[in-house]
Amino acid sequence: MELLDIAEVAVRSGLAPSALRFYERRGLIRSAGRNGLRRTFEPDVLDRLTLIDCARGAGFTLAQIERFLTATPDDTELRAHLARRASRLDHDIARLTRMRDSLHHAATCTHEPLVECPHFKSTLADSGNARAASSTPAGFMAAGPMDPQP
Repeated sequence: MELLDIAEVAVRSGLAPSALRFYERRGLIRSAGRNGLRRTFEPDVLDRLTLIDCARGAGFTLAQIERFLTATPDDTELRAHLARRASRLDHDIARLTRMRDSLHHAATCTHEPLVECPHFKSTLADSGNARAASSTPAGFMAAGPMDPQP
C-alpha cells in the first residue's frame, strides 16, 4: 500500500497542511510516519477526514468528534446523544427543504407583491410552526454528553 504525503492529503481533502497537523495533535487522525521531514498517511485518512468534515458540517465540535471516534458500542449515553442530534438534523433538513421549495416557487411566482403569495406565506408559516414545535432553536446545537468531561 502506498502512503500519501501530507501535501497530497491536503490537496485531496481540501485542508491546509496546518489543519492536518492540528487534527493529528488532537488525535483525530494519525500519520503513518515520515518521508524525510514530511508526514505520510495511509490512504484511509481521506475517509476519516470526510467523516470529520461531515460531523463539523452537522455542528459537532472537535471535542465531540474526538469522543465519537473513540466510542465503543456500549456507550449508551453517546448513542442517545447521537439519536437526538439525528432528530434535530431531520428537523433542519425538513426546514431547509421547505425554504428551498419556497425559493424555487418565488423565482417564478407572478403574485404582487411576492411576499403576499399564498403559497409563499403558507410555506413560511409551516416553517415557523416547525421551529416552534422543536425543543432546540434553529441552528443551535446544544452542548450535551458528547462534550469532554472536566
